[in-house]
Amino acid sequence: MTDQSNDEAARLLALREQIDLLDREILGRLNQRAQCALEVAEVKQQSSEGAAPVFYRPEREAQVLRNIAQLNPGPLSDEKVMAVYRQIMSACLALEEPLRVGFLGPEGTFTQMATQKQFGHAIISVPMVTVDDVFREVASENCNYGVVPVENSTEGVISHTLDNFLSSNLRICGEVELRIHHHLMVAPDVDVTSIKKIYAHSQGLAQCRRWLDGHMPNVPRISTTSNGEAARRVLEEKDAAAIAGEIAAETYGLKILSKKIEDQSDNTTRFLVVGRESIAASGQDKTSIMVSTHNQPGALYKLLEPFHRHDVSLTSIETRPSRTGMWSYVFFIDFEGHQDDELIQTVLGEIDGDALEVKLLGSYPRAITN
Repeated sequence: MTDQSNDEAARLLALREQIDLLDREILGRLNQRAQCALEVAEVKQQSSEGAAPVFYRPEREAQVLRNIAQLNPGPLSDEKVMAVYRQIMSACLALEEPLRVGFLGPEGTFTQMATQKQFGHAIISVPMVTVDDVFREVASENCNYGVVPVENSTEGVISHTLDNFLSSNLRICGEVELRIHHHLMVAPDVDVTSIKKIYAHSQGLAQCRRWLDGHMPNVPRISTTSNGEAARRVLEEKDAAAIAGEIAAETYGLKILSKKIEDQSDNTTRFLVVGRESIAASGQDKTSIMVSTHNQPGALYKLLEPFHRHDVSLTSIETRPSRTGMWSYVFFIDFEGHQDDELIQTVLGEIDGDALEVKLLGSYPRAITN
């Protein structure tokens, strides 16, 4: 062995010993953190006075993740560091109380990915057939929280999710923004020449329309209830392909033929976390309300004017039929700020004076984008 080889071997040995030492330190710190989480749970139990304590605090988790991103010197990216800390917090929370979270299923959907991004992997995740099922299971306390899609940057609002708030008393406890990447996938022993049909959710087909027109224009496209369902079907039909996310390929053991076939590279879906309690301020929050107004000229202007006058930034406004009468509508409005902020209370008070009804859907931490 040459002197250069000996030097390289010695350097590698020293670096590996340093990594081993760091791993021991990290392991010790992780367990110290876990012990602190157990003590937090004990304090909450003692102070709950017989009521069920609330262990999951989304505003606190949002603050931790933002602080970590600010403190991160690299070389790991903020995204990678926050992903690691999400799993650490998920594991520590599971020591206090494993959360049961319902999501719009089946397994292998983008909603499952959003659920994992928000809560980590140390939860009991429960796939549901419909958005209605998610709301019902959370309302009946069979699940602690639910995750449902509400808006896509390419295809717009998912109206059925908004409609559930017309009759539900659940509150919005958080939001998740997920960059959507669609992949064309098949069973492991299938190649592109065998594809006679393509399965995907209608939104997945719409978001990949140009790619499909250019690469597979003559292959029939069949809409399914979800991209996860599309992935499940191709295991049984060897002449079919599915358009779905990477999680679907992992879940069902599929082979990806073409990656990132979505037409818009910044294609993003926003998901809501629904629960039963109010969320404290995190410092970077949004509030959602549902408003019904008088059917008269200037009603929408009167509704929006206080936001402009008090310099409160609107992030979304949608209109849905109210179901209380023909041509009667309600407005779903998202804006920056927390319901406990003095300025937001002033704006809500002014709106309430002119509207038929103002229903507060919740204040919650703004989505952490990474």
